[in-house]
Amino acid sequence: MTTTTATELKNFVNGEWVKPSGTVLKEGLNPANTNEVVSSFYQSTSEDITKAIDAAHESFQTWKKTPAPQRGEYLYKIADLMEEKKDELAKTIVLEEGKTYNDAVKEVGYAAGIVKFYAGECRRLKGTILEADMPNIQIETKPEPLGVVLVVTPWNFPLSIPAWKTAPAIASGNTVVLKASSETPLTVMKFMEIIEQAGVPKGVVNQVLAPGKLVSEMVHHDAVKAVTFTGSNSVGKKIYAEAAKDMKRCLLEMGGKNPLIVMDDANIEEAVQLAVAGGYGQTGQACTATGRVIVHEKIAKEFTEKLVAKTKELKVGNGMQDGINMGPQVNESERKSTLDLIQSAIDEGATVLTGGGIPQGSEFENGYFVEPTVITGVKSSMTISKQEVFGPVNSIIEVSDIDEAIEVANDVDYGLSSAICTKNLDYMNKALNEIEAGIVKVNMTTTGTFFQAPFGGYKQSSTGTYKELGSEAIDFYCQYKTRYIKSS
Repeated sequence: MTTTTATELKNFVNGEWVKPSGTVLKEGLNPANTNEVVSSFYQSTSEDITKAIDAAHESFQTWKKTPAPQRGEYLYKIADLMEEKKDELAKTIVLEEGKTYNDAVKEVGYAAGIVKFYAGECRRLKGTILEADMPNIQIETKPEPLGVVLVVTPWNFPLSIPAWKTAPAIASGNTVVLKASSETPLTVMKFMEIIEQAGVPKGVVNQVLAPGKLVSEMVHHDAVKAVTFTGSNSVGKKIYAEAAKDMKRCLLEMGGKNPLIVMDDANIEEAVQLAVAGGYGQTGQACTATGRVIVHEKIAKEFTEKLVAKTKELKVGNGMQDGINMGPQVNESERKSTLDLIQSAIDEGATVLTGGGIPQGSEFENGYFVEPTVITGVKSSMTISKQEVFGPVNSIIEVSDIDEAIEVANDVDYGLSSAICTKNLDYMNKALNEIEAGIVKVNMTTTGTFFQAPFGGYKQSSTGTYKELGSEAIDFYCQYKTRYIKSS
């Protein structure tokens, strides 16, 4: 039986809540119980999008002149409100994205921390003074905002990714039009409500409920000066191509096929915990999730047995229930993609040791659940070793030494995150220096980042021109003017 707790959603444009003018009604479902409708909304049209961008452009004329420390005060208010509303935000994330309540609470805390970090950065924005070749001349560089930034975000971190793009953008003096995923619009609405409550001036942050097909039109609007996107490679490449037509600044963060290397001297218990956290945390729906577990052949048997045992202990279910370790996938398309890749591994000669299907029981009948899965006998050449699964799967590849491990780790088109489990300093240094990834960790999961550190990938995981997070993120949102001043 269908139950409706649906909130009717609207666009947030120029400080006002406006109903989109599209005629097709969309409904958001609880992925743990698809009988529950949690949101409803109409999609925006080209006219709605133009109004949002125009509002951001008009607001930019004033916002860019607002002293950076004053911009920071608004961000501090946003962060405080996020922390104050942590429980409400976390429950919303669970309701429409499906992750566990504990994971959702962590996401809210992380998002608030990001916003607070960039509030502080508002007092650290700086240029430089350079020595000139001639007397009586001063050379200085000064960061200036770009204008309207188009922010396009995914569903898997529906609060933290909008926060980590919006916060540095407005800290730098830009204004924002946010087009978030249609899978998680309710969380984004809560974020906009907080921005409104924090008193951020009208038009500084705008949000539209829009289909992906309108992103190209948004990119080409004259007022949009930059676009930042997190999501799939296929969509990212299309956005990159469109931005290039107008020579617009573009920052893409896309997929990963992240290796966890477990060497023969590793603490096996710890390595198993890291594989579980990296492979099944967030239901494997993270771009930094552990995509391959590359294990030294000397310990492969013991490691695999312990990983299977630990995987079987996990409780799958509705993320709001106590004791649940893993929730559902976000929709049927994502679940089918995961199951298809598991089947491809079987067809190519690998063996599923546990999981591999849909859990049985009445509590799973109306959700997008997948069993946490361990696959062995995986080869680097297999489809599941090359493509991002984005589901709860640990694929084990055996290797004979550190050189083979790194060779396998690098044998993919992606290069986002990676990790190695070892006590050997030579192994550590070799991994740190030779793995082709933007993030390399030692004795840690492939997932998780600290917001004060730069984030970004190599190869097909990123455009590679700019970083996100950390002080380095500010560079994308600023242009630097060189000023020559000659005294009279």
